[in-house]
Amino acid sequence: MKKKKKVMFIASTGGHLSELMQLAPLFKKYDYNIVTEKTKSNLNLIKKYPNRVHYIISGTYTNFKAKLIYPFKLLLNCFISLYLILTIRPDVVVTTGSHNVGPMCCLAKLFHKKIIFIETIANSTTPTRAGRLIYKFADYFIVQWESMLEVYPNAIYGGWIY
Repeated sequence: MKKKKKVMFIASTGGHLSELMQLAPLFKKYDYNIVTEKTKSNLNLIKKYPNRVHYIISGTYTNFKAKLIYPFKLLLNCFISLYLILTIRPDVVVTTGSHNVGPMCCLAKLFHKKIIFIETIANSTTPTRAGRLIYKFADYFIVQWESMLEVYPNAIYGGWIY
């Protein structure tokens, strides 16, 4: 029997995670893991996908105090990401963003893993911060709006994820 590819699906909480979870029908094809931020809104994932969900620290920066703390959270997420890359050993990382997926994608690339980035459907004309960063080294960069091919000329137009 052929061994299933290990795929790590990672996204920030909220809309990015909602988009990522549209790929749930693919889970049965792969040895998958889900990585997201630990928030009240997505604690149900552990029940739905036992032993498959891992958390990074939520890194939103909506006020001045949060902006001061953000670099430390980002550094901690780098260590968590390194731990997850080394223990899970994914063949592929699939992400819909946002900012907290940067460390995971950078580390995965250092370990010669494939990166598939799906730019959010929320942006039809402007790039996201995560998209601008990861576009430079993603193996596959997928946009959901044809107009985004002007922003990311080497991207693949995949249509809406929903």
